Amino acid sequence: MALPLFGATDDPGPSFTELLRRIGSPLPDLPVASPASGVAAGVPHGTTVLAVRYREGVVMAGDRRATAGNEIAHRSVEKVQPADSYSGVAFAGAASPAIEMVRLFQTQLEHYEKVEGVTLSLEGKANQLGQMIRQNLPMAMQGFVIVPLFAGYDLLRRQGRIFTYDPTGGPYEEYDFSTTGSGGRLARTAIKLAFREGMSRDQAVESAIEALYEAADEDTATGGPDPVRGIYPTVATITETGFERVPDEEVAQSFRTLIERRTSEGRRT
Repeated sequence: MALPLFGATDDPGPSFTELLRRIGSPLPDLPVASPASGVAAGVPHGTTVLAVRYREGVVMAGDRRATAGNEIAHRSVEKVQPADSYSGVAFAGAASPAIEMVRLFQTQLEHYEKVEGVTLSLEGKANQLGQMIRQNLPMAMQGFVIVPLFAGYDLLRRQGRIFTYDPTGGPYEEYDFSTTGSGGRLARTAIKLAFREGMSRDQAVESAIEALYEAADEDTATGGPDPVRGIYPTVATITETGFERVPDEEVAQSFRTLIERRTSEGRRT
């Protein structure tokens, strides 16, 4: 297949979605909600994700459960994904269009880098994701709301940064931590109590895991650790060395330590 050629007046530039439009290739299809109901009934939704800034960068974490109404639709959804080498995106909301949006976002960042020869700034990446969320607004009005978190390591500022969104796009920068999803308020309270400026990597991971544990304890849509199936929340760090997934065994051990501590303290609530 020959690569398309463009003139100076119709070059789509570094936008991957504009390139697809120019060559007549369809954009990823999103599901259609029922006009009668106005809601996305029965569509799997991701639940709780969070991001915490620490001394060397940012920790991102998310539970693995997707729900459809009062049922568990999927037990092992990966809600925390790398956007590129130095940034990550975590989603809550309608799972299927969110996954498509993340994939398109990953491709857009790679496409921009190949066309321009440089990577976007962290603010530029955050704005790109905001534009995609804004384009999804008609679907959001029908119940397919996508509310992601975006975080990364700013190579110019030499620090981790976190961005949040609303259904119209945003973005808004959060300086210490942020959460979203059905258990987000519960997770936010737990992180707020544990957060300290200049936390180490282990402290930040521990606070993220405890926040998800607290959210799962009170919110039925948030999945907790599942040692029988070997399913644990996704946790990742983003530092000057890049995006790195925290091994499942380390996450499992952190949950075991947390549960043992709660048991020894005699805590039931």
